[in-house]
Amino acid sequence: MTDTAPRRGRPPGRTGAELLAAAREVFLERGYAGTTMDAVAARAQISKASLYREHPSKDALFAAVVRAWADAGRDAMRPHLERLVAGGDTRADLAGLAEVMRRGVLSRDVLNMRRLVTAEARRLPHVAAGYLEASWERNIRALADALRELCEQGRLSIPDPLLAADQFTWLVIGSPLNRLLLTDADEAAPDGAPVAAAVDLFLAGYGPDGA
Repeated sequence: MTDTAPRRGRPPGRTGAELLAAAREVFLERGYAGTTMDAVAARAQISKASLYREHPSKDALFAAVVRAWADAGRDAMRPHLERLVAGGDTRADLAGLAEVMRRGVLSRDVLNMRRLVTAEARRLPHVAAGYLEASWERNIRALADALRELCEQGRLSIPDPLLAADQFTWLVIGSPLNRLLLTDADEAAPDGAPVAAAVDLFLAGYGPDGA
């Protein structure tokens, strides 16, 4: 008689997105140089041979981790931009968006990934360029589209929405981003005054009356 009872053994390890999440944990903990394929395989509970079948090198694995991270946040700004366009109080709507941008860009997870990618940007420029395009540049273009709609509604007066989107972003997150990247702090302390000042400055240049 054939024994058909299920065999007990090691549970299946992580593959696909779960494998990339495990690899990201190791990269963030150890940095690129300190990460080994053995360590990633152990964290994912798979053999090194299985890991190499999915990702043939550490460079390839790193690129896949960064790409997956950027793809996961691809549409995160969409509902907030839709709320901005549908709103009725331009200053309040921009301030609300600014707070969302701060919480997102200055969060611990995003800052740590930014540090990790930046540290390897010279050695792996294609990875850094892909990250820049898929995250930062994509969001700037989406914000520009929203600002263009506000212009069409008569709520703003902007000759170059793409430039204005870049300016608004740096007004909101530039100073705290620089401080957090160059200090040991994990996240920005809540601070509404700079956000309000940034919105006021933006509206002084791009308000509907051209003031």
